[in-house]
Amino acid sequence: MKITFIGLILLCLGFTTSFAQTTYSVKGKVVDTVANSNLINASVSVIAAKDSILQKFTRVKDDGTFTINNLNKGKFILVATYPGYADFVERFTLDSAHTTHNFATISMLLKERLLKEVIVKGKAAAIKIKGDTTEFNPAAYNIQPNSKVEDLLKQLPGIEVDKDGKITAQGQTVKKVLVDGEEFFGDDPTLVTKNLRADMVDKVQLYDKKSDQAAFTGIDDGVKDKTINIKLKEDKKNGYFGKLDAGIGTDGYYQGQALFNRFKGKQKFSVYGTVGNNGKTGLGWEDNNKYGGGGNMEFGDDGGIYIFGGGDDLDSFGGRYNGEGKPLARTGGVHYDTKWNGDKESLNANYKIGSLTVDGTKNTLQQNNTIDNTSNVNTDQTNHNYLFRQKLDLNYQVKIDSMQNLKVTADGTLRHSDTKSTSSTQTRRLNGSLINTNDLDNSANVDGKVFNANAFYTKKFKKKSRTLSVNFKAAYNESNSEGFLKSTTRFYDPVSVDTVDQFKANKTKSTNINTNITYTEPLAKDFTLALSYAILVNNANSDRRTFNKPTNSANTYTVLDSIYSSDYKLNQLSNQGGAVFNLQKTKYTFNFGTKIAGVKFKQVDEFGQTPDLTRNFTNWYPQASFQYKFTKQSSVRLSYNGNTTQPSIDQIQPVRNNSNTLNIQLGNADLKPSFTNRYNISYNSYKVISNQYIWISGSYSTTSNPIVSNVVRDTSKGTSTYQSSNLKNHSTNNFWVNSYFERKIPGTDINAGFELSGDGNTYYNLTNNALNKTKSYNYSGSLRFSRYKEKKYDAWISGGPTYTVNSSSLTPEINNNGRGFNANGGFNIYLPGKFQVGSDGNYTYNAPTQSFDQSFKRFLVNANISRTFFKDALKASVSGNDLLNQNTGYNRTGATNIITQERYTTIRRYFMFSLTWDFNKVGGGAPKK
Repeated sequence: MKITFIGLILLCLGFTTSFAQTTYSVKGKVVDTVANSNLINASVSVIAAKDSILQKFTRVKDDGTFTINNLNKGKFILVATYPGYADFVERFTLDSAHTTHNFATISMLLKERLLKEVIVKGKAAAIKIKGDTTEFNPAAYNIQPNSKVEDLLKQLPGIEVDKDGKITAQGQTVKKVLVDGEEFFGDDPTLVTKNLRADMVDKVQLYDKKSDQAAFTGIDDGVKDKTINIKLKEDKKNGYFGKLDAGIGTDGYYQGQALFNRFKGKQKFSVYGTVGNNGKTGLGWEDNNKYGGGGNMEFGDDGGIYIFGGGDDLDSFGGRYNGEGKPLARTGGVHYDTKWNGDKESLNANYKIGSLTVDGTKNTLQQNNTIDNTSNVNTDQTNHNYLFRQKLDLNYQVKIDSMQNLKVTADGTLRHSDTKSTSSTQTRRLNGSLINTNDLDNSANVDGKVFNANAFYTKKFKKKSRTLSVNFKAAYNESNSEGFLKSTTRFYDPVSVDTVDQFKANKTKSTNINTNITYTEPLAKDFTLALSYAILVNNANSDRRTFNKPTNSANTYTVLDSIYSSDYKLNQLSNQGGAVFNLQKTKYTFNFGTKIAGVKFKQVDEFGQTPDLTRNFTNWYPQASFQYKFTKQSSVRLSYNGNTTQPSIDQIQPVRNNSNTLNIQLGNADLKPSFTNRYNISYNSYKVISNQYIWISGSYSTTSNPIVSNVVRDTSKGTSTYQSSNLKNHSTNNFWVNSYFERKIPGTDINAGFELSGDGNTYYNLTNNALNKTKSYNYSGSLRFSRYKEKKYDAWISGGPTYTVNSSSLTPEINNNGRGFNANGGFNIYLPGKFQVGSDGNYTYNAPTQSFDQSFKRFLVNANISRTFFKDALKASVSGNDLLNQNTGYNRTGATNIITQERYTTIRRYFMFSLTWDFNKVGGGAPKK
């Protein structure tokens, strides 16, 4: 085009010119990369693409190179052949812009190797990358009889499953595990991974699940949840399967589980129940997020009201077992989903009920460091926590016609919790002299209700990319709590005693209504504009009452304490508009735009103790993303998001809370918003023949005008007063990066992987009005090796070093910088006579630091031996947990100027005998007994 255009100009100007005849050529090198040798005398031919007529051919030289000159312009096919090797065939084009085509290095494979790896073992199809989705083929991995999806996931590159069933993929937590694209028992991943059989799985898909809005319009809105979708084999979708499991152990440990599934065409029905006190069964690691009840209210940047338990002095237990204490869990549930009317309508329903009791003791040693003072705090604590909850959720979808869809979801949760906590605290100087002591007794009963509803309507028009969508959301949250607070604090310089004996009653309610309308219009063939408008209406009430005993009564609490009582009404109206442009090409996608929200907020003190708080502010949300696909199996993605963060209610005007009399929170009505810029990048690639997988992802964010904490410590009394303020001329930042590489070692059946990861932040705070810069970074690397021999054994091991940077500018001589090492591994051996032995272990090492003068080592080893009966349907096993008895319940952390060491009761060594009966009749086969 360039020559033609210039020639046209010269012709118009009256000039004449002549050009030499152009010649065309191809070149390259032919090698066996596995054997690292040149394929000398290999035949290289060029044939015409339109009629397959041979144009020219040559032989490869001693150095492996070839060149074919004097070709004509046109479309051709290059064919390279060598005895015993699979032919190499590739199309190419020669034209005025590409006079020479360089094939670089042509890697050829022995037919024997190709057949062995691709056809016999199926490893060539182990992974496929389809756009943003990584798809794993279970047939390429080791699946033992009656193994579960969790066992399969542990073999997949870049995916880790911890002892609680929590899944991490590509460095991020997996929030959803779907079955055939549908939620199974709501969004509790463990109910899928621990119960569905691995041999029923056809494909495992890993991707970032977009919001319904982004999935419909194709325009990214920044909302993504790391998700795994389990696609079942067609012949496994008819029949029933399940299991019964019961185990009895030493020291009073036990577990039991029953699961039944009935699949019939478009219908799935499941019911389950579990009970156990060994930490293996529970509400699920995600339940704290789903069943946490009412607490402190905060308005988010998008106009939403958020309620979280951490801010309520009564509602302190969310239902998560994190290894501290001794648990007793009872859970059950029912699931049903179906499709009808030619798949135009579908229903997904789940009901779950459960309780969790956790009892334990805990000792905490905390060192508080300032420029001129160091104090040590020793706390002994006893806890009893109980939570009961039940939840029902429904999802109905209908295809109104070929252009319109409607999705309606609703869920409701009821919860009740009882908590009791007693603690004794001593604060001392370095010389051992007492600063203060505190005896604390807390108890609370909490009842909560949560209801959510959502209707999402979409419509496509005849013109491509022209769409309309309406999203309506409503949420209601209510919490009622009652409890007692008894506290005695003794100060020794000067001597004084502070006594608290109170009854507390808290009631919180919130209603949130959000309507969003989005319209997309094609501006060109590949260029689309999305316009959106949203209105959010939020109303909330927080009534907290504290009562003291009258002077003449020892048993009743009737005197209202006005200092620690409050009744606030909160109202907020938000109007948000946005425009996002989207460019969609074959190789890449690019979108950019922004949303702007105007928010009106009002807080009214019904007690009249404080003036009304009114704020009008504007939030800004710029965004941009770019994705480029190098090949079908390789792509890179870059994105940017910005957001304004308004100060929270507690930071502006906190509710007085005396549950911890040694820590006092003050408000700051002059706080200004901060702004965060966030940058993300990800790259993935998979090479089929070598079974090589690469994943790299990372994120970096920086916050200007950050809201930081100013801590003023009274060293004579051991108390701390906190107040938030904006920090000018400084920015906080945080980052995370994760990279993973895996491939099969040539000539072996060993898969090798290498992972590098890091995360951290640079943060500022004020300590006694002095600026303090803290750095907290974590780096780790690990090597992983695994080998699977069908019906013989499987083994895996991974490990690598860690390094932590944790320092403070105010106390540079005291830091928590230190190295460490983590490793884990395991094996299973399948013996004759249907016996199986296995073991797994986890090793942790933390070296001494300036903060901790002793190292920490822990090696947890579990083992089991089992035998199957009746065609592998019944399994009897004996297992040992923590054989070396090293699970001592220990944790240590260092942050800012506070260093903490914890010791707590936990589950230690025990042995258990269990029986598991797996039954199934799927795909029309005979049932196993």
